[in-house]
Amino acid sequence: MTPLKPYLIRSIYEWIVDNDLTPHLLVDATHPYAQVPEAFIDNGQIVLNIRPAAVQALSLGNEDIEFNARFSGRPMHIIAPVAAVLAIYAKENGRGMSFDKEEDNDDTPPPPVKKPSARPQLRVVK
Repeated sequence: MTPLKPYLIRSIYEWIVDNDLTPHLLVDATHPYAQVPEAFIDNGQIVLNIRPAAVQALSLGNEDIEFNARFSGRPMHIIAPVAAVLAIYAKENGRGMSFDKEEDNDDTPPPPVKKPSARPQLRVVK
């Protein structure tokens, strides 16, 4: 099955915007694939305002959340891997959802699969 997290992020984003609130993402800025402005990182995290008027070309994908925004007047392309998203919430009332910090295991090989033994195994059933 596909991961649930990106679907939850998209639905909560929609719910926040439909209620005329400001969606914010809390992102683990230490994630190796996160591309965020370093000047705004606090304790390894960054809060990103993703309200439609604040960003351009917002893409809430299954692997990454991408958009263009301005930070201190400078344009920047932001990439926040879904695995790095710690929360999505409304700025005005804090309602939303938080997520556990995920371990990125993309480089870890899958566990070995046990091969069936060459000899059949029979047992007596009484």
